[in-house]
Amino acid sequence: MTEAAEAPVATTLTLETTQGPVVIRLRPDLAPNHVAHISRLVGEGFYDGIVFHRVIEGFMAQTGCPKGTGTGGSKYPNLKQEFNAEPHVRGTCSMARSSNPDSANSQFFICFDEAGFLNRQYTVWGEVTSGMENVDKIKRGEPVQNPDKIVSAKLG
Repeated sequence: MTEAAEAPVATTLTLETTQGPVVIRLRPDLAPNHVAHISRLVGEGFYDGIVFHRVIEGFMAQTGCPKGTGTGGSKYPNLKQEFNAEPHVRGTCSMARSSNPDSANSQFFICFDEAGFLNRQYTVWGEVTSGMENVDKIKRGEPVQNPDKIVSAKLG
């Protein structure tokens, strides 16, 4: 059996959140390195229990910081940007980063609405295909008081 046959490539990521499930279609065609990185972190259980620490009405819900503050990342090096032409619209999953384009690591956000000002400046790596109504229920705040969280993250 070949290695490729032993490790089928996941096409979806399901986030079981405190508000219900959110299914994300992975887009390795847009950002192969980011999808591989997120998949690795999911496989290690990195996102299980992580809060949505920054949630802005009409904009986005951000998660993926192990510190719950927006200041942390994984044990792995930051990623080189993979900016693409995919627009930031409702349901877009994109990487958070600092002012350095190559600083994305484990944090990502899900857009509540169109955010064209982010286009080609942040790496889009997926899109919500079901459960957007659960994303809409995530508690707002910067920081969020008693935040919602990812109970578990699974590849499928």
